[in-house]
Amino acid sequence: MSDIKDLQKLLRDFAAERDWDQFHSPKNLAMALSVEASELLEHFQWLSEAESASLPPDKLAPVAEEMADVFLYLLRMADKMGVDLVEQGHRKIVKNRGRYPADKVRGSSKKYSEY
Repeated sequence: MSDIKDLQKLLRDFAAERDWDQFHSPKNLAMALSVEASELLEHFQWLSEAESASLPPDKLAPVAEEMADVFLYLLRMADKMGVDLVEQGHRKIVKNRGRYPADKVRGSSKKYSEY
């Protein structure tokens, strides 16, 4: 299953089977998402740029699990709120193309408001 809507249905069913829907308010899901993002970040604490870019398999596996946690909470939140993440992702890229024209920002990490 690679379709986002299929994965959202799996999550919906998973939560329903456990009677967890009552806990999955947008606020609670946003908080859980933040916690999982922090757990992901913890794996990179104190690593150099080079170390973070080439994790050995035994370090990559738990990072991948945390990435999945972040992804699943975000998918669940989007499902609960009726947000199509693929559509919003496309819209955001279009918006960012306007904010960050390649000919002006290439090689720079400045925010769009600094140009």
